[in-house]
Amino acid sequence: MTPGRAHGREEAADTAAGMARLEGYLAGQAHLREARTRAEAFVQRLPWLTATEREEIAERYAEAYAEQIAQALRLVVRRAAELREEYTQRYEELRRRLLCATVAALAAGAAVLAGLAAWALTPR
Repeated sequence: MTPGRAHGREEAADTAAGMARLEGYLAGQAHLREARTRAEAFVQRLPWLTATEREEIAERYAEAYAEQIAQALRLVVRRAAELREEYTQRYEELRRRLLCATVAALAAGAAVLAGLAAWALTPR
């Protein structure tokens, strides 16, 4: 591999990682906006609260909602990592089995060819 290609792949990996971080940041901001929107909708249904109480409850509601979303995302990330590991192991196992089957088929083919050559070369 040429140094230029390695550098290009590193840049592509860095760009992909940066885009993933940006996507994560934007998703997080969207979840925070959703939490605040839900909190505001919740406190609007409680007209007897004072303005200070509404702000406090809205803040606590938004924090709880955001933490719930974060926990759910952590669970999804953990499960995705588990699945990736399981599928990687399964892929490697299937790859080994395919390699063994290919080698066995080639060996059997070579044995058949050797047998045919020996049969064809025997004087009659």
